[in-house]
Amino acid sequence: MSEALGFDGKVAVITGAGGGLGREHALMMAQRGALVVVNDLGGAVDGTGSDKGAAERVVDEIKEAGGEAVADTNSVATVEGGTAIVQSAIDAFGRIDIVVNNAGILRDKSFHNMTPDLWQPVLDVHLNGAYHVTSAAWPHMREQGYGRIVSTASGAGIFGNFGQANYGAAKMALVGFTRVLAVEGASKNIKANVIAPVARTRMTEDLLGPLADKVGPQFVSPIVTYLAHESCEPTGRVFSVAGGRVAEIFIGEGPGYTDENLSPESIAEHWDEVTNQDGYVVPTQMGDEIGVYLKYLS
Repeated sequence: MSEALGFDGKVAVITGAGGGLGREHALMMAQRGALVVVNDLGGAVDGTGSDKGAAERVVDEIKEAGGEAVADTNSVATVEGGTAIVQSAIDAFGRIDIVVNNAGILRDKSFHNMTPDLWQPVLDVHLNGAYHVTSAAWPHMREQGYGRIVSTASGAGIFGNFGQANYGAAKMALVGFTRVLAVEGASKNIKANVIAPVARTRMTEDLLGPLADKVGPQFVSPIVTYLAHESCEPTGRVFSVAGGRVAEIFIGEGPGYTDENLSPESIAEHWDEVTNQDGYVVPTQMGDEIGVYLKYLS
């Protein structure tokens, strides 16, 4: 049996932790010794309204179980909010080691009905929210030579899902965001990874049907906890998780078709080679992909 992964005073900011996935992450990390900032605006699923008690209730749960936590009710959707969330960690615990970007809202609509008031708030919370909080934490992580960042993507962005152009765009953008953080953070021992969970939460309970009972949010927190731990080696990676199953999702590139006289017609004629997925490679950064090109063009 592997040694238990403890956090021994590491400080974690978890956004959207007043319920669902974030609450489970907060409870698990706190139980293992992390000092947790439970952030939650307490809004409705579409992001409207607020309930300042949502974060406090989770803090109470953590304290009753013997852990340490503070509540924060700032919105991730603004620069000021992201800065204030990280400042809550500094004020309460003197440092920040872990950021879990979990806050989210839904404003689903088929694309031909997707209006700016449905589009922009979703990007502001999911994508810009991750930027606001992480950018505030980044200087602290660089200075101390340590950090762990876990962001929450979705199969809706990686694979596509009807009615979620806004959500999907934001979630896939987090993959690109994370991969760059992984490259830039490597020299400072900052690891950044992404999860793509399927779980029963307020946001999904009406969508999952009979699957809901098998994919409780408690099944997602183990991978988040591992990726947030100091022993975590992977960085820049994407992991699918649901119902007790964890698997890596990766972006691969096939051998392709090479022609010095490439033309639309030659592409059409050799389409099977262009789309051949056998013998793929999995670049970990853009330089790796350039290396693939050099192999075929040199």
